[in-house]
Amino acid sequence: MAVFMTSNQRLSRAGFRRAPVNAPARVRVCVRLRPGVGTGQGQDAPCVRGVGSHSLEILNWRNEMEMMKYHFDAFYGETSTQHDIYMGSVQPFLRHLLEGQNASILAYGPTGAGKTHTMLGSPDQPGVIPRAVRDVLQMTRDASGDEWKYSVSMSYLEIYQEKVLDLLEPSLRDLPIREDCNHHILVPGLTQKPIMNFSDFESYFLPASCNRTVAPTQLNQRSSRSHAVLLLWVSQTQGWPPYARRAAKLCLIDLAGSENNRRTGNQGLRLKESGAINTSLFVLSKVVDALNQGLPRVPYRDSKLTRLLQDSLGGSAHSLIIANIAPEKRYYFDTLTSLNFAAKSKQVVNKPFMQETLPEIAAPKRPSADSSDEGPEAKRPCSEEKKLNVVEEKPLSSLLPLENLEPALVQRLLRLEALEKGTESGNRGLPLLNTPRKERLVLQKQIEEKWRELQSLTEKQQEMEAKQEHAPAKLRKQAVVLPFKQAQTPEKTEEEEEIIIIKQKGKGRKRKPLAPNSENKAPPEWEVTMRPDLLTRSKGNILALLNTGSEKDLMNLHRIGKKTAQLIVAWRDLHGLFKKVEDLAEVEGVSKKQVASFLKANILTTIGNIE
Repeated sequence: MAVFMTSNQRLSRAGFRRAPVNAPARVRVCVRLRPGVGTGQGQDAPCVRGVGSHSLEILNWRNEMEMMKYHFDAFYGETSTQHDIYMGSVQPFLRHLLEGQNASILAYGPTGAGKTHTMLGSPDQPGVIPRAVRDVLQMTRDASGDEWKYSVSMSYLEIYQEKVLDLLEPSLRDLPIREDCNHHILVPGLTQKPIMNFSDFESYFLPASCNRTVAPTQLNQRSSRSHAVLLLWVSQTQGWPPYARRAAKLCLIDLAGSENNRRTGNQGLRLKESGAINTSLFVLSKVVDALNQGLPRVPYRDSKLTRLLQDSLGGSAHSLIIANIAPEKRYYFDTLTSLNFAAKSKQVVNKPFMQETLPEIAAPKRPSADSSDEGPEAKRPCSEEKKLNVVEEKPLSSLLPLENLEPALVQRLLRLEALEKGTESGNRGLPLLNTPRKERLVLQKQIEEKWRELQSLTEKQQEMEAKQEHAPAKLRKQAVVLPFKQAQTPEKTEEEEEIIIIKQKGKGRKRKPLAPNSENKAPPEWEVTMRPDLLTRSKGNILALLNTGSEKDLMNLHRIGKKTAQLIVAWRDLHGLFKKVEDLAEVEGVSKKQVASFLKANILTTIGNIE
């Protein structure tokens, strides 16, 4: 089974995408009142009555002369049929499956209130499950065509004493419940059967229903001792590029009823089963309370039932709760508890959305020269077959001298090439197929404009190189450093263009004269200086950079770090421009010694760049 994204993000490297999120959807609640049984007197007398198609009233146990009123999305009285409930509340939810959205139908109520009858029904009066499966199969059959192809599969499980058991292939193995990286609840190892028609469904579902745990009690001859969950998977595949896939899940849940062991007479194993059922239903009520109060922690993990229903309550599904109640006074407190739970549940808000995946397109493998023994014809790449008609275009970055271009232009060039090849943002060879058509056209237009701009730059670069080849070569200005023996009388060149001048030191610490006629005479000391005019020009360039350069430009100078550059910019904004380079010592944290070292380092390194 595929995994689908649930977070709102751009196209990821695996090819997933999430469709636009719909508006939040509140959990819808309808109440069904089963027909009364017994004499209708005493404890069999009714304590609930309907008020219209959306409201009902129940006796106030503190004062029987008063009635408490509840309002829901729908109310179905004693005369309502299975068809009325299905057409009025259930069928409108099925359309969300064709839109790639999840849906959940949940039957809640005390034991003996008619939950299993509502969900399963009988051959004469089929319930929600057979009607929903039949309609889903019919809807997918009608919607299948050239654009979308549909497939339906099913899984069936029960939660018995906090164990998740597979009903299609029964075993005693407790299946785990996991949450993937996209916050989807999965049951690894759960059997999934494809169904093409309703006969396929019956062939799987009827034997699996016999595997569900039921037992007689004093209130019900076939009391459900477990929570049963039918999962219906609807998958869609697009018939043409980009071959998108959608998946939706329909959960049909028949909960076990809450039980009062004094009335049911449970003992032994039945008592243990009743305790597990009541505990899970209590945790379910806590989850609803936490969602309504906006608590930071919702106790989904406190029960296997709530963990499995994490998508249905506060998750990504359109949810409907069918609260089943009994009219007799003997079930008064069970009925009141069910109505209170239903009233709280209709305040829960889910966030359903359509989920899509885009298949990852693998890059074609290049044939290896020694991968087969089929001869030179088989080893030759397919591109060579079209070599006479198609000329391979090299990327523009391989034609341009990137080291001579501006860094910003080089970065734009490489980004555009990556975008054109489909490697930008992790597309992995999927060129612009995952973007909407309008955005794709805009991107293609931008790429064409930038391509023409880069081609014009290529032509200009080639013209400049051609001019440089035919232009007369210029004499390169070099620094001349003479050996010590020949430096005593330095000679100037014809044009006197030397940048470095070597001269003997005039001032310095006096040395002790040696004895006359000594062979070990001390050699004269020499120092390297710069021509005065070039020294002035170099200082002017440095001063201009100090006055106009940004923080990044200043950091390109030697002995200037990020902190010093920030101090220079701040001083310049506060005091104005530097009048001379030596004014750099007025900046806080910069000494005169550091200024001298800064000048020496930057003047010597910029000699070769001065014309």
